[in-house]
Amino acid sequence: MTTPMLEIGDLHVSYGQVEAVRGVSLTLLPGQIVSVIGPNGAGKTTLLAAAMGLLPSRGTLRFEGDSLHELDVEARVERGLVLVPEKRELFSALSVIDNLRLGAYARRLGHAALKQRIDAVYARFPRLAERRSQMASTLSGGERQMLALGRALMSAPRLLMLDEPSLGLAPLIVRDILTIVRGLRDEGVAILLVEQNARAALETSDHGYVLETGEIALSGASAELAGDPRVQATYLGGGTDDHG
Repeated sequence: MTTPMLEIGDLHVSYGQVEAVRGVSLTLLPGQIVSVIGPNGAGKTTLLAAAMGLLPSRGTLRFEGDSLHELDVEARVERGLVLVPEKRELFSALSVIDNLRLGAYARRLGHAALKQRIDAVYARFPRLAERRSQMASTLSGGERQMLALGRALMSAPRLLMLDEPSLGLAPLIVRDILTIVRGLRDEGVAILLVEQNARAALETSDHGYVLETGEIALSGASAELAGDPRVQATYLGGGTDDHG
């Protein structure tokens, strides 16, 4: 039996007295894209933050069979677990290339290996190569998302968690970003995708979960969820622009 890349079991996450995630269980296998959709405030971002170690949590958190609870954020990155946050959180006053270099910090690469990895990011995102000396603050929204993805790839993730990668981007850019996400999956990177565009999320992923008020409401193969009348009525009608 295949060991899950990520296993979340009966997870609880609280902000003070408010329990934002309640009893969530989720499994992601190697080579899978798993999406999490749901309305604003459902706990999707909280779920990713807990998996990354940014928030304390109760329950099971396992990466390739090993518990994550004793590992801090940097140790999780070293293991191959990387989060691209919703706000991208780039170093705005630094250049594109310096942001990329910082993405490899946890790997402590030598000069030749660092250059090789930067060149690989430029090959995937030619626009970043053109903008390599520009400050991150001067980039467009699509370029900033490319840089956030590129910076994450600098640490050679085994599991990439993406929080709302299409947020605020034009449809053409969204299509390009999600094509890149599928390409990463084909290269062996497992992906946990939280996405406000439910239709795009289900079209991109292999398996999906619907998170509502901190709990899993539905789960299944993405194609099956996309055909579910409740999912169609709530998330695939006209209003697929919720995020949270």
